[in-house]
Amino acid sequence: MNKVCAIIGVGPGNGEALARKFSDEGHVVVMLARSEAYLKSLEHTIPNSHGQVYDATDMSEVEATFASIEQSFGPVSTLLYNAGGGVFKSAEEASLEDFEANWRINVQGLVAATKAVLPQLRKHERANLIVTSASAATRGRANTAPFASAKAAQRSLAQSLARQLGPEKIHVANVLIDGVVDLPRTREKLPEKPDDFFVKPDALADAIWALCQQDPSAWTFELDIRPFGET
Repeated sequence: MNKVCAIIGVGPGNGEALARKFSDEGHVVVMLARSEAYLKSLEHTIPNSHGQVYDATDMSEVEATFASIEQSFGPVSTLLYNAGGGVFKSAEEASLEDFEANWRINVQGLVAATKAVLPQLRKHERANLIVTSASAATRGRANTAPFASAKAAQRSLAQSLARQLGPEKIHVANVLIDGVVDLPRTREKLPEKPDDFFVKPDALADAIWALCQQDPSAWTFELDIRPFGET
C-alpha cells in the first residue's frame, strides 16, 4: 500500500516545504490548493507529487476530492491541514463577514476534510492528522479578533479530534507557529530583519515530519515552533 500524504493549502513556504519533505521520505504527495498553475509547477520539481485544485471553503467538492485521491493513489495515511486565512482587524473594525470567512477556512474546512478522510485514515495501523496553526490560537491581540477567534476554535477542535481518534492510533497534533515565516512577501515587508529572525519552512517541515514518526506511547498534541530569538 502506498504511503499517501494529502496537504491542504500548498503555496510558497510551509506548504511547498511539507510537500518536498514527505516526497523525500517516500510518500505519494497530493497537493491541494486553489492555484492550478502553481501546483503544475511543483509537480515538475517534486517527485511523486500530484496537484489538485481545491478550495478549503467550498464544501461541494470535499467528498469527491478525497474519493478521487483514494481511487488514484490509495487511502490517505497523513493529512496535513495547512490552509488558514487571516483578517487582522479589531472586533470593532471587522465585519461579520470577516469573522465568518476566518471561521470557514480555519474550522469548517478542517471539519469537512476530517469527515471525508477519516475512513481512509482508519485503513492504516497508524495515521496522522496535523494542523498548522498560529500563536494567535492562544492569545487574542487587539487587531487579530477574526483570526485569533477562528484559530482558537480550530485548536479546540483539534483537541476534541485528538481525544476521539487517539485510541484508534490516529495521531492528531496542532502546530503553533510563533514567528514570521520566511517568504518573499515577508522579506519585502521586513527587509531589515536578519535571516535568523524568520521561521524557515524546511525546518518547520522537518519538525512536522518528526511529529508523524512519534511512538504512540509518547505522542505530542501541541508543538510550539518559534525562532530562537523570538520574544
